[in-house]
Amino acid sequence: MEKLQKTVDEWKAMLDPEQYNVCRLKGTERPFSGKYNDTKTDGVYHCICCNEPLFDSATKFDSGCGWPSFYAPIADSAMVEIRDVSHGMIRTEVTCAKCDAHLGHVFPDGPPPTGLRYCINSVCLDLVPR
Repeated sequence: MEKLQKTVDEWKAMLDPEQYNVCRLKGTERPFSGKYNDTKTDGVYHCICCNEPLFDSATKFDSGCGWPSFYAPIADSAMVEIRDVSHGMIRTEVTCAKCDAHLGHVFPDGPPPTGLRYCINSVCLDLVPR
């Protein structure tokens, strides 16, 4: 996959301040505040920065964590996992494989069939209904 690269000014012009903070500066939205936390709409969630498909709504579940949660990405190649030791803990960050946008983290406490919980910031996503 060819990487999408933009300058800081291009990202700032394209994204609103919260999207920029989360996607480009590895911030996070407040729990239970995101527009997709409770969404049940059938469709595909795309990266807000590059429009790559990331998650299918069929893999979304209510984890109670306050962020949209999925048990699997749309394809293993859709994201990159990075060891994150910030904030005094060890976690696995997930970023968009095409544009390196910070999406959230993946945890080993999800439901079958994968046992994974991709905890993703709503501001990083654009839901395209079917």
